[in-house]
Amino acid sequence: MAKEGLINKVMIANRGEIAIRIMRACKELNIDTVAVYSDADKNALFVKYADEAYNIGKGPARMSYLVQEKLIDVALKADVEGIHPGYGFLAENSDFCKLCHTNGIEFIGPPESAMRLMGSKIAAKTSMIEAGVAVVPGVVKAIADHEKAKDIANEVGYPVMLKASAGGGGIGIKMVSNDQEMEETLESIRVLAKNSFGDDAVFIEKYIDDPRHIEFQVIGDKKGNVIHLYERECSVQRRNQKLIEETPSTALDQDLREEMGRQAVTAAKTAGYWNAGTCEFMFKDGKYYFLEMNTRLQVEHPITEEVTRTDIGREMLYVASGLDLSYAQEDITQTGHAMEFRLNAEDPLNDFAPAPGKIVRYAEASGPGIRIDSGVYPGYTIPPYYDSMIAKLIVWGENRDYCIQRSKRALWEMQIGGVKTNIPFHEVVLEHPNFLNGDYTTSFIPRYNIMDIVVEYYKTQKAQQGGAKKAAAMAAVEAFIAGVSQNQNKQ
Repeated sequence: MAKEGLINKVMIANRGEIAIRIMRACKELNIDTVAVYSDADKNALFVKYADEAYNIGKGPARMSYLVQEKLIDVALKADVEGIHPGYGFLAENSDFCKLCHTNGIEFIGPPESAMRLMGSKIAAKTSMIEAGVAVVPGVVKAIADHEKAKDIANEVGYPVMLKASAGGGGIGIKMVSNDQEMEETLESIRVLAKNSFGDDAVFIEKYIDDPRHIEFQVIGDKKGNVIHLYERECSVQRRNQKLIEETPSTALDQDLREEMGRQAVTAAKTAGYWNAGTCEFMFKDGKYYFLEMNTRLQVEHPITEEVTRTDIGREMLYVASGLDLSYAQEDITQTGHAMEFRLNAEDPLNDFAPAPGKIVRYAEASGPGIRIDSGVYPGYTIPPYYDSMIAKLIVWGENRDYCIQRSKRALWEMQIGGVKTNIPFHEVVLEHPNFLNGDYTTSFIPRYNIMDIVVEYYKTQKAQQGGAKKAAAMAAVEAFIAGVSQNQNKQ
């Protein structure tokens, strides 16, 4: 039975698997759901799943999912009480949050003030320093003058990072190694930041070479209660985009885990934060540094749900309704190990470029410890306008070794035909000794030539037939890994 006082109707201002995930949480609470969809998504699964659905325009997001006025018009027409933004699109847009509240609609996320604070990396870092949260060394102010930038960089010590204060998604970040590069790079990053985010503020911080990327899930209610749900390791990245996440992290012991969790809670409370969010840290040599806060639900939240046995989507609805959190900090424990694999439509032989198209065959993995969050079906055409994700494969096991073995089985069971996918990438990573040992950083992919290995694996798969296909392909992977290791040992 649903709790008394809940919002009774919610519009999901997003698409795909995240729209379905939120609708599932709503359905379990007897909350009516409203979908919005572009022309390109008229046959999408999330549209069929919703209680009501409204068309909001043409395929490109700028003509549909990003048009705030259209979304509000639908919300008012459908008489919804809340809007859940999912992730991406307008999820971290404080102006949209304000527009919702102006029209008497609850934004199912953090308050506008927290979004604005954490949306500016400069303001966020300044507030964290004042709260005693460890941050990356640097100068937390906007830099526009080349000579001042060079002076700061020499004081901090090259290499340094230039970062757009309003940046996100890996955009507006550039490492600079010397004065000449600073002269060449500063203005281009400012222009990129202005064009991408409407804010040309750029700051300088010390470049932390080869760190691990560890984030902590937090959630708070409107009464000031904030808890953390422990960490996720997100170091398997390509072009600053996460591809595999796991929890717990192999880098942390329990004392450090608890300490970082407390810092994440402090960060959230300092921002006056409620609802779900994530504190991002860089970690190296036993030290951690606050990086930024993502003021939204994360793509990888399911693995946290699996090991903590919580429902973050449900808690978001509780908080938005003004209810207390269901959990206190002492209720949260970690059980087992979980990993998430982002299954994307992309071409390994074309620099892993997005490869949208029609899915002619689709069969999901199943069995103990397997969860699939997806929004596709056989015959569905992946549009070219959005992220190329097909599904998220979430795997839980009693321990990390068993989770990896179960993940291999699940990847083998996933049958996706008609489009190229990055499943070979995940299979290669699960065979690599450094990943198996839990000894990897954000440079894992380039350092070990993982993409080259994937291409060799993919080519071998295509060349083999029948039962020999898998064995021959993995033999090629093992030989390639061995060759890379020998070359690195000689250097």
